[in-house]
Amino acid sequence: MADNEHRAFLPNFCAIRMVFAVVVSAELLAIVLTLGAFPRAGLFWNELSARSLFIQWVALSVCALYCSLSKPLGRLSHSATGFIAWFLVLLVTAGVFAAAHWLGLRAESPIMPALAQYLAIAGIVGAVLLRYLYEQHRERQRELAESQARLQALQARIRPHFLFNSMNTIASLTRVDAELAEQVVQDLSDLFRAILSDADELSTLEREFDLARGYLRIERQRLGDRLQVVWDVEEVPLDSRLPALLLQPLLENAVYHGIEPATAGGEITISGRFRNGVVNLAVRNTLPQEPYQGSRRGNRMAQDNVRQRLDAAFGDEAGMVLGQVDGCYQVRVHFPAMAS
Repeated sequence: MADNEHRAFLPNFCAIRMVFAVVVSAELLAIVLTLGAFPRAGLFWNELSARSLFIQWVALSVCALYCSLSKPLGRLSHSATGFIAWFLVLLVTAGVFAAAHWLGLRAESPIMPALAQYLAIAGIVGAVLLRYLYEQHRERQRELAESQARLQALQARIRPHFLFNSMNTIASLTRVDAELAEQVVQDLSDLFRAILSDADELSTLEREFDLARGYLRIERQRLGDRLQVVWDVEEVPLDSRLPALLLQPLLENAVYHGIEPATAGGEITISGRFRNGVVNLAVRNTLPQEPYQGSRRGNRMAQDNVRQRLDAAFGDEAGMVLGQVDGCYQVRVHFPAMAS
């Protein structure tokens, strides 16, 4: 967040999409200015072409300057960046006007009034656009701050009943199997260490699988043979990066909603596939056959947690699909493989 707070509000004018947006916006401005001049029918296209040429020169030149000066501008304050960016618009407009006059491309009219008119239009349009870009930057910063706070809160979330059950399990094991109790304590400490880590820091699949196995070992001590687990993740690259604690909330849901309410227990299957640079992970659990009388609500929070963290880390390249498959409930996530 510290770096983002001091980054210039100007977007990346070196990107092709931004250059395309600049060209389209400049042409729209040329059309509006031409229509506002109310030219005679026979002169509309001539005036539009002349204005388009002038405005495109200004727009593309300013875009090139913003691109080349992105690093120096990024080290300045927002007010200094805005003033310099606005001044560059006026400077380029004056330069293009002088070049057009020298090449004889402008109509015969007094130079100074015409230059003042062009600079006034450029100053107003430039100020409006820069203000718009600044507000967009502030909105992105607000969304980023809210997202970070939300992700930190979601990452820190763990059901109280799991902690209480784990402590009871440890207390009972200390009297009958001290070595196993030590293993449960180690699994629990690893899990809470991950919970308290930085939400921005990416983990690896290998680390996430270790945490998931530790969590399931803790639950296995409580549920015994009622909890059956099947792993099928040999195909996935273990060094792939992903948000920390991505699997654990899904497994907690599977235990809480699928295994624990079932008298006979059930089975959780964790499978993984790797195709065309994309990692697919699926968590599938059996469903209780008998109606459960207690409350089993709130699983959407964990799923929203996973969806938001995938979106924050990978954007549109990642996703999550929910549904029933072969009588079981399944959550499948996919994201691009990034080596650590």
